[in-house]
Amino acid sequence: MDSESLNRSANGISSCRCCGTCCKKGGPAFHDEDRLLIEKGIIQLRYLYTLRKGELVHDPIRDAVLSVNSEVIKIKSNAVSRICTFYDDRKAKCRIYADRPLECRLLKCWDTTAIEGMYEQDRLTRENLLADVAGLRELVADHDQRCGYGRLGDLISRLKKDHKKHLADDLGEIINYDNHLRRLVIETCRVEPEMLDFLFGRPLEKTIVMFGLRLRRVEGKMVLTASGLS
Repeated sequence: MDSESLNRSANGISSCRCCGTCCKKGGPAFHDEDRLLIEKGIIQLRYLYTLRKGELVHDPIRDAVLSVNSEVIKIKSNAVSRICTFYDDRKAKCRIYADRPLECRLLKCWDTTAIEGMYEQDRLTRENLLADVAGLRELVADHDQRCGYGRLGDLISRLKKDHKKHLADDLGEIINYDNHLRRLVIETCRVEPEMLDFLFGRPLEKTIVMFGLRLRRVEGKMVLTASGLS
């Protein structure tokens, strides 16, 4: 049990008060049991995003910034906050409560034992959901190979040790390919822009800051700034 759970137990909380605190800390991750919610259209792909292996994120269970050790699909947050997109803050209620995902059903803020026990188990992946979507499935796999965080992290590590231009150019090429593919999929596959964060994860030009790098746009392309490695 974490410190927050201990504090809640000490304060005599032993049942859900529907206060929305959990919902305001971000949406849940998806597990195999949640697959039907997506396949039935109860939760559409446009409301999901993918944390890809190697990405640095805040882990709400451990309350720490950690590298994702396997792919995680989550519900998006509100555009201007961490509030789960399905939480109606004005009415203080979940808009899909009857069909909420497994983590939401298991989470008890006064005792996180249950959710901690299954947190990394049977996680749903894009491969599971796109198994029958030929073409798009291959694009996602190609993107992971060319724009994976393992490759990106290795390149950045070398770049910070040796500020050679060709390394910076290679980094820029990966980021620009990521942007190009997103535009291409919208134009040629008629994919909704809101689905891109599910298909390819968050844009690299935004997540690159987790490596302590800074970028700027030059003639339509992203390049490392002169002080980007400071």
